[in-house]
Amino acid sequence: MSSLYAQAVARMQALWQKVEQLSIATPPVSPSSGFAQALRVAQRSATAMLPATIGELIARVAQEEGVDEALVRAVVQAESGGNPNAVSPKGAMGLMQLMPGTAEAMGVNNPFDPEQNLRGGVRLLRGLLNEFGDVRLALAAYNAGGPAVRQYGGIPPYAETQRFVQRVMELWQGERR
Repeated sequence: MSSLYAQAVARMQALWQKVEQLSIATPPVSPSSGFAQALRVAQRSATAMLPATIGELIARVAQEEGVDEALVRAVVQAESGGNPNAVSPKGAMGLMQLMPGTAEAMGVNNPFDPEQNLRGGVRLLRGLLNEFGDVRLALAAYNAGGPAVRQYGGIPPYAETQRFVQRVMELWQGERR
């Protein structure tokens, strides 16, 4: 075992002990199950401490940008699970999973800053709602891009986009109850 790896495992064990002391509900993971898995659990645990702050931020930004708060919450839940440090395999970042070009276009300098990410993502969503006039089409455009929605005259036949729209709609209905 390399010295660097041993140090990383020791640090993760110490972090794990702190997490357990905070009584945060996490799935059981032993240090021997791998550094990457332990790190994922620690990241989820840290995120579990943020919802009140993130929730307040969502409420404020949604109101300021004129988008339904429950819809923004549903998009955040579907995109990142509320993790401001989330990164997708395709490179989307932050709470609202902004791609680098989209983040730049929306004036987001740091996509991992929750407020910047939310503001950019909610502005994008507001623009798509205005353009398409339909929540389902706006969500499809948020996921697949406006050109794809225009090309197909509706929700594109992409499985990922169709699942995303369905998931957000279900979450949105749950938030509105």
